[in-house]
Amino acid sequence: MLPSKSMAAWPNLTDLVATGLDDAPVGLVGAPLAAGSVTPGSCDQAPQLLRNSLRRIGRYDVETGRELETKVADRGDVELAGLSIEQATPLIRDAVAASAEVHALTLLVGGNNAITRPAVLGLGGKYDEIGLVTLDAHFDMRDLDSGLSNGNPVRALLEDGLPGANIAQVGLASFANSRAMHEDAVEAGNLAITIGDVRRDGIEHAIDRALDHVSHCDALVIDCDIDVIDRSQFPAAPGGRAGGMAAHDFYYAVRRLASDARVRVIDLTEWDPPLDTTDLSALTAARWVAQCLAGYEMR
Repeated sequence: MLPSKSMAAWPNLTDLVATGLDDAPVGLVGAPLAAGSVTPGSCDQAPQLLRNSLRRIGRYDVETGRELETKVADRGDVELAGLSIEQATPLIRDAVAASAEVHALTLLVGGNNAITRPAVLGLGGKYDEIGLVTLDAHFDMRDLDSGLSNGNPVRALLEDGLPGANIAQVGLASFANSRAMHEDAVEAGNLAITIGDVRRDGIEHAIDRALDHVSHCDALVIDCDIDVIDRSQFPAAPGGRAGGMAAHDFYYAVRRLASDARVRVIDLTEWDPPLDTTDLSALTAARWVAQCLAGYEMR
């Protein structure tokens, strides 16, 4: 029998994450935004809990026989306490822009789904050159009459000028969206892939379709709204429901998307830690970091 080793000697994600690593290929930015949520909660607690949970995620991938080695610069949290989405947007945008200037990939940890719009804005450039792929149960196409919310970042981006031909949405759930949202998304040119499509044709086919839809784009933002995952596998997502995406399909999608060199930002949103009294959601979210890094190392 091999001698046992202490947990202290077990390589884990905390080995790779540190402050002050300006030359690291990946940056980590916390965006603890809770304001403007359709379902009020405590998504602002997620960035710190994710950091605390990284020590429980190993670096060795038994599927590939490789150990993660990519360094991650922890750039801290954007100070958003007490701010509205409108006030927070330019701060998040600027933090993403600063990270994207020095890192090939930025991991943006929310916070609610309203951080996705400033993630796109942070890349700068022309809208026709930027693509957005969402892993989300929702269209995020609520109207803008009452201002910005976590339910309308995609509609807000369309209003900004991002073409629907540059938006692919994967994992859309029945009985979680309205007909008007669906029709508006299709009319705009968004690619809509339902969770039923994923089940019938497989996650590989779904991601192939999404990447084909945005093949003309020079830079991509990936929005990982954690409520796309089946609620039983991620209880701490207010918008999550039974019948959602399997966690292993979510992991495949994240790794595959992160392997595309055009992907500059990947966000994680809608994780509300107090909703899960166990560590299931925290461990699932922390492994998202490993999948992002594994994908990045495939480039």
